[in-house]
Amino acid sequence: MKIAIAQLNPTIGDLTGNAQQILALAHQAVSQGVNLLLTPELSLCGYPPRDLLMHPGFVAAMAATLTQLAQDLPAQLAVLVGTVTPNHAAAAAGKKPLFNSVALLHQGSVQQVFHKRLLPTYDVFDEDRYFEPGEVTGHFYLTLTPEVPPIHIGVTICEDLWNDEEFWGRRHYEINPISELAALGVDFVVNLSASPYTVGKPQLRQTMLQHLATRFDQPLLYTNQVGGNDDLIFDGTSLALNRQGEVISRACAFEADLMVVEYDQQKRDWVAMGASTIAPVPATADAEIWSALVLGVRDYARKCGFSKAVIGLSGGVDSALVAAIAVAALGNTNVLGVLMPSPYSSEHSVNDARQLAANLDMPTQLLAIGELMTGYDHTLATLFAGTEFGLAEENIQSRIRGNLLMAISNKFGHLLLSTGNKSEIAVGYCTLYGDMNGGLAVIADVPKTRVYSICHWLNQQSNQSGRGEIIPTSILTKPPSAELKPGQVDQDSLPPYDILDDILTRLIHEHQTPDQIVAAGHAADVVAQVIRLVSRAEFKRRQAPPVLKVTDRAFGIGWRMPIANRWLPQPRTT
Repeated sequence: MKIAIAQLNPTIGDLTGNAQQILALAHQAVSQGVNLLLTPELSLCGYPPRDLLMHPGFVAAMAATLTQLAQDLPAQLAVLVGTVTPNHAAAAAGKKPLFNSVALLHQGSVQQVFHKRLLPTYDVFDEDRYFEPGEVTGHFYLTLTPEVPPIHIGVTICEDLWNDEEFWGRRHYEINPISELAALGVDFVVNLSASPYTVGKPQLRQTMLQHLATRFDQPLLYTNQVGGNDDLIFDGTSLALNRQGEVISRACAFEADLMVVEYDQQKRDWVAMGASTIAPVPATADAEIWSALVLGVRDYARKCGFSKAVIGLSGGVDSALVAAIAVAALGNTNVLGVLMPSPYSSEHSVNDARQLAANLDMPTQLLAIGELMTGYDHTLATLFAGTEFGLAEENIQSRIRGNLLMAISNKFGHLLLSTGNKSEIAVGYCTLYGDMNGGLAVIADVPKTRVYSICHWLNQQSNQSGRGEIIPTSILTKPPSAELKPGQVDQDSLPPYDILDDILTRLIHEHQTPDQIVAAGHAADVVAQVIRLVSRAEFKRRQAPPVLKVTDRAFGIGWRMPIANRWLPQPRTT
């Protein structure tokens, strides 16, 4: 028996387009002798559909598309399709109106429907808002020929895998669907997932699946969505594991793919496929994050209808990295870099920006803002009389630049990419309606120290290929500066970035108390300052563009802090 995994990149809401993707891969699978095709979780509508699910017409259209897809598919091929189905008992029982489901399509019709049993409500997940959990263990029998006994297949959906008490040390839910399927004696278990990427998560998933395969003596097939949908990135990296927990096959990371494996009914396990069927994964965290961000920008632009992007090039490391990502995602001729020097901009910053653009072979435009600054000074002279030059005047420079970039975006239909990193966004070292302008925040989940690390990795890769450095060395060695006043550097206002990023990691990701952070070696007054800045900047983050998520705690839908908030923990030693 041959089984194929369709590692799809769906567009949310494009029911017809997604169905056509499934149909095209189904024909490809049949040409390779495949009997069963797996698609990701909610593959028909794309994941996550969010409040589209509140439109009855959307759910009805999905049902009609599913019925038509079943009729269009090759009759000899069984296909598992992720979809949404109504909960007809919801009104009477006071339950949620929908199920997150998998439909078995075969011989022209929907043969069976299975429901997701474990519904995540943490981080970016809010499935309890829409779905009722399934109550029945999902499994079915697939008969290949009358002479061969039917194959018993267990069906799970994404989170159904993530509740093994031996692996995690505790249960998050009352039931463990994998344990139930093993007790039923299924031949193997399939899982249809849309598991968002975070750094290190592909390896965590593989380790978890290896544990499940060996603990329950079950061959596993794991199918994951790939691509970017708004702020979420899906890495794919679908897997086939045998009973011993060995990886028999692995689909490409961060690319659409069709992976075919063969099941030996006598051995009740996968047939060894050879090393060539195990796609490589990024070798380092920097390589992994780079691939994720390139995919995130490419899909956000494509799915939102943009073919070109515009970026403000300051000559700093953040805009340099965003420019490199954008060029890799969209092509060098489709990314416009705009240089907007002020009287406070250093000559070397302008030269660094020009050199970066030359290295990337991307077009640039220079728009000096000195005269615009003078115009603002003249207009505000009476109102600001008797006051000193300060933050308001500094921020006007950033807002002038933001206005120019938005004008270019409006005039030419370019996607404006904002360039702030996570360290700056965390502490509010950014300007509303200035450098925060944009349709997508590319590196707002990447700390400053990681920005430097990725740039060094990128230069290493480029040098090894014989193309020379991409990010000019001078950008990587000069002190970071917003250059909004003479001699300004970031460390005038912030702790050194290695210190700041460690404090932010402990505060945001590890949820450490102020005293724990101090005990780790940080000065109490610095810890208190950072906590205060993070709290005060919440109103800015609420107005930021969508942030591409690459960590387990990104600003955006998974970060739900109040703006009006007087709870401000401080170290006892301050």
